[in-house]
Amino acid sequence: MEVRHLELLRDLRDRGTLAAVAEASFRTPSALSQQLKTAERELGVALVEPYSRGLRLTWAGQILADGADDVLTAVARVQGRLDAGRGAPAGTVKIGTLPSAGAALMPGLFTRLADTLIDVVLDDFDLAEADYAARTADADLVIAHSLSADVPAGAHGLVSRVVLREPIDVAVPSHHRLASRDAVGPADVCHEPWVAVPPGYPFGTIHESIEAASGVPLNRIARVRDNRLVESLVEAGHGVGLLPRFSTPASAGLVLLPLTGVRATRSIVALARRDRAQRRAVSAVVDLLAEVGATLEERVRPARTSTAPTRTS
Repeated sequence: MEVRHLELLRDLRDRGTLAAVAEASFRTPSALSQQLKTAERELGVALVEPYSRGLRLTWAGQILADGADDVLTAVARVQGRLDAGRGAPAGTVKIGTLPSAGAALMPGLFTRLADTLIDVVLDDFDLAEADYAARTADADLVIAHSLSADVPAGAHGLVSRVVLREPIDVAVPSHHRLASRDAVGPADVCHEPWVAVPPGYPFGTIHESIEAASGVPLNRIARVRDNRLVESLVEAGHGVGLLPRFSTPASAGLVLLPLTGVRATRSIVALARRDRAQRRAVSAVVDLLAEVGATLEERVRPARTSTAPTRTS
């Protein structure tokens, strides 16, 4: 039984098709098919079978795919011990992050990595909460978030660590009637027009909590993903919105107000597959992310001053 065969079966389980595995691993489907045939000859059992227009794992293939995490984690743990004897952590760490969390954490991370032997390859994507876990197939670390738990939906079974708890504030134009307040509650904002988020995105749970607490259905004038677009619409006076405190830049036309009476803090979480989490470079990056997050949390400011938090870079 070869490790590369286990990796292939796990990838086929997670990605669903041989074509998807080939695209992600920069190989051809025919090369992967040949690898599967080699594994079947060595093990003496069928690992895949025709299904619809593609392939699916047999019972034996499923057993090996499900066991791959344990085997690959054990191999990675041994490799980590070997790496520890070579000195400081080194290597490339691929990080995928939601943009707003990246804006808060990455400057400080890159500053701390400047004198190390660790390189970072960075990608960003804005997804529904339940979709972040799947990206760990392509990245060593995925920075996700949740408003309801410390482990984002769909991420159970992965290694996870909260690296930052960030308040989500109500953003209003600087000329708004509420702009001089120290904080607002559901009753203060339930009748406002809202620049909201698409269904399934974590900030949507705050909108739902405001509705539940006030008994008033919110008027969602738009549903957008990008925080910069939320900022521009709010600043122009078209509505109010929700914005993360640490990664929202200062603006003379925008005021951030703490939201009381409902849960309005998100957990920003580093996710990794168990085997990748064993890499010394990966664990070192997670420790540094937690360090950056702790620094930001120590600098929590009154939100309504509309002054951006001190950057860590």
